[in-house]
Amino acid sequence: MMLQDKVAIVTGAGGGIGREIALAMALAGAKVVINDIGASLSGEGQTSATPGEQTKAIIEQRGGQAVTNTDSVADWDSAKRIVQSAIDAFGRVDIVVNNAGILRDQIFHKMTPEEWLSVINVHLNGSFFVSRAAAEHFRAQGSGAYVHMTSTSGLIGNFGQANYSAAKLGIAALSKSIALDMQRFGVRSNCIAPFAWSRMTSSIPAETPEQKARVEKLKRMTPEKNAPLAVFLASDAAKEVNGQIFAARNNEIFLFSQPRPVRSAHREDGWTPELIAEHALPSLRAQFLPLDRSGDVFSWDPV
Repeated sequence: MMLQDKVAIVTGAGGGIGREIALAMALAGAKVVINDIGASLSGEGQTSATPGEQTKAIIEQRGGQAVTNTDSVADWDSAKRIVQSAIDAFGRVDIVVNNAGILRDQIFHKMTPEEWLSVINVHLNGSFFVSRAAAEHFRAQGSGAYVHMTSTSGLIGNFGQANYSAAKLGIAALSKSIALDMQRFGVRSNCIAPFAWSRMTSSIPAETPEQKARVEKLKRMTPEKNAPLAVFLASDAAKEVNGQIFAARNNEIFLFSQPRPVRSAHREDGWTPELIAEHALPSLRAQFLPLDRSGDVFSWDPV
């Protein structure tokens, strides 16, 4: 019962990874606020309380406590209501899992401003809004844990996901900034880059043999494989873990590096564009990173 007496908010908990994290946190003793607007993968169309209610029913069948909330993370006032629902139901909040997300995949030169903004608003702005709404409670009680969902699409790269990739890399930077600013109040902030076959990955093309093989690999990585890491990071057992980026891939757990200088070039008299081309470029080129995609880096079968 690593989360006994703690209160957790899990956004996007009506299905997939979010549901599995909510279920695992409830089994670990947490009281859970299940936030989900019940919209389509793109965030468009009718919304529904049903997905969240289904998660709540499972938790209650197992003897846990949960409430549902259908407010959007992508609006500041709405995000404050999500956090307030935890205070109203359980009197406090200890954990925020920023999992809610949508997809509007599109090749960059065809991506519309609306496709860009909709994804940024849910993933990046939503993570800020919910985190910021909880921050005052965390500061006042001198404790709290954030678990944010980033992605290898942002940490490494992917085709047709400029909006999603930018948001997910932004979340990694947001998490680091929260960790730096809030550590003095006993608050921690970490990221998970999840690997799982879920609604968020079901839109991956599967037309060529290579694409089909990749999808089959993903299907073996079920959403619940990410839940143990989320529970650990939210627990007091991770009290010394802050500002880190992890990935959960089937039975593997990875720790990601973060950008640091890898090589330098120096001239006492400074640089001109011509000198950069003649001297700096040959010196630095050996450390250039290739245009990898996530699938290129994680090219081996999960164990």
